Amino acid sequence: MQYAVENGMIDLAYVQEQIEMNKRKELLAKHPYRIWEGKDGKWRTYLPDKEKNRKLVKRNTEQSIEDVVAEYWKEQLENPTIREVFTEWNDRRLELKKISDSTHLRNEQIFNRHFSEFGKRKIKSVDQEDIEEFLEEQIPEYNLTSKAFSNLKTITRGFLKRARKRKLIDFNVEELFQEMDVSDSDFHKVIHEDYEEVFDEDEMPKIMEYLIDHPDMSNIAILLMFVTGARIGEVVALKHSDFDGCTFKIRRTETRYKKDGKYICEVKNFPKSHAGVRTAIIPHEYAWIAEKIQHINPFEEYIFVKDGKRVSTHSIRMRLRRVCDKLKIFRKSPHKIRKTYGTILLDNHIDQQLIIGQMGHTNILCTENHYHRNRKGIKKKSIIISSIPEFQNKMITG
Repeated sequence: MQYAVENGMIDLAYVQEQIEMNKRKELLAKHPYRIWEGKDGKWRTYLPDKEKNRKLVKRNTEQSIEDVVAEYWKEQLENPTIREVFTEWNDRRLELKKISDSTHLRNEQIFNRHFSEFGKRKIKSVDQEDIEEFLEEQIPEYNLTSKAFSNLKTITRGFLKRARKRKLIDFNVEELFQEMDVSDSDFHKVIHEDYEEVFDEDEMPKIMEYLIDHPDMSNIAILLMFVTGARIGEVVALKHSDFDGCTFKIRRTETRYKKDGKYICEVKNFPKSHAGVRTAIIPHEYAWIAEKIQHINPFEEYIFVKDGKRVSTHSIRMRLRRVCDKLKIFRKSPHKIRKTYGTILLDNHIDQQLIIGQMGHTNILCTENHYHRNRKGIKKKSIIISSIPEFQNKMITG
C-alpha cells in the first residue's frame, strides 16, 4: 500500500480509505454469485436466503449492487447468527484436533436439539440475560438430567467464548454461568434399579454358561467383556498383536461420527481416556478364551471380523440383547457387563490400584460412585438380613 505523505506526515484519511477499499474487495471476493447487467440496464445478483436458498436483488448501477453485496457480507462477518458462531467453533476445534469426530457430532446433536430456533438469532441481538433465561428454560422443557444440562452448558460456553474472542459479545461468559439460578433439585432424577444395572448372582452364571456352550465369535467377545471389564468399543478394536498369553493391551477404541449425512464407525488409536491405556488380565480359569481368540480370523489384523469387515459395537450389542431375551434375563447393555465386573472387584475387596488399572479409571471414586451396585437377589438379601442376631428369636408371646 502506498501512503500519501505531506510535509513528512502520513495522511491518515488516505490510509483509512485504502483500508476500507481493501476490506470491500475482500467482501466482494466472498460473494459466491456472479454480478451481471441485464438487458434493461439494471445490475443483478443473488444473496443467500434461509427460506428460498437464494434471492434475486437488483440495483440501477454496478456500484450500488456491489454496495448491497459488501454490506450483506459485512453484516454476516460482524453479526453472524448463533448457529454460525457455534458451527465455526465446533468445526475449528475438530480441525485443530482438540475434539474427535464423534465429539464433533455429539456437539452438533446437542445444539440442534436445543438451539433449533434460538440459534437463528443474530449473536449481537442477545445479551447475558437472554442466554441465562434460555438455558434455564431448557431444563423443564426437556426434563434434563444434571449430566444433560452439563453437556448443554459445555457447548454454550464454548461458542460464547469464541464469540467474545471475535468481539461479537462483550459480557463475561464465566460470570453468566456463575449467576444462573439453577440447583440440583431442578434436574430430572433417573432412578435405575440394581437389576437394570448389573447381572446379579443368579443371572451371571446362567448367561456365562450359555456363552461358554456356544463359543462363536460374538459370544467370545461378550465373554471377554465379562472376565476383563473391557469396554465394548475397546473389544471390537482388538488386534491379534495386542495379546500376550492371558493379557492384552488396550490402545484403541471404536468411534462413531457423521459424514456427508451418513454415520461412520472406525477405529481411533487411543482409548476413551488417558487412563484407558492399560493391560487387561484374563483370569486363569478363562485362559482358554485367549487360546480361542488366536484361532479367530488368524490371518486378519483385527480379531473380530466377519465377511472381511471388522465387527461393530452395534453387532455385539444386538447379540447380547438376543441372548438376554433367550435366557429371559432383563435386557442389559454391554456397559452393564462392565458395571458387573467393577462391582465384583469391589465386593471382593481387591486392591484399589488394581481395580482402577483394570477398569481404566483415574481414581477409585469413579468406580465406587458409578459402577458399584448390589448384585444379590431378594432371597439372598433376606437370608443375610434375617441372620443378624438382633433380628432373631424375637417371637411375640401372649
